[in-house]
Amino acid sequence: MTTADAQTPARLRDAASWLINLVSAHSHRLVADGFAAAGARGYHYRLLATLDEYGPSSQADLGRRAGIDRSDVVAALNELAAKNLIARSADPSDRRRNIVTLTPGGSRHLVELDKVVSGIQDDLLAPLSPAERRRLTDLLTRVADHHAKSHRP
Repeated sequence: MTTADAQTPARLRDAASWLINLVSAHSHRLVADGFAAAGARGYHYRLLATLDEYGPSSQADLGRRAGIDRSDVVAALNELAAKNLIARSADPSDRRRNIVTLTPGGSRHLVELDKVVSGIQDDLLAPLSPAERRRLTDLLTRVADHHAKSHRP
């Protein structure tokens, strides 16, 4: 991994966008490796967490809430259903739609994945104190929320 060290030009070391990309690449590797070791993918975690927080949902609503393209939602839900982590049933008000529900096995798997995510955060943010971690998360949330609002139709 390229680092922001003395060999890196100052204009890059001082560019938040470059640093965010650098940390993002490392974060992506940690997440992919952590979830792979747990027999999961990032989409699985996002879908399970969304079901846990919002309850049973149509596939379309679930994808919107999880921020996953609808074509990817179906494939990820198929994988989760094959492991009995979610259940699909016809929506009684519209038989063309499926309602997705988190199973007890899915809830247990989500707890395991929460531990994976916690370990990833510890690894990624190792040089920061708990207060610095909270501050960084708060600042990144502000930036992400700002850009999410400015890109809404």
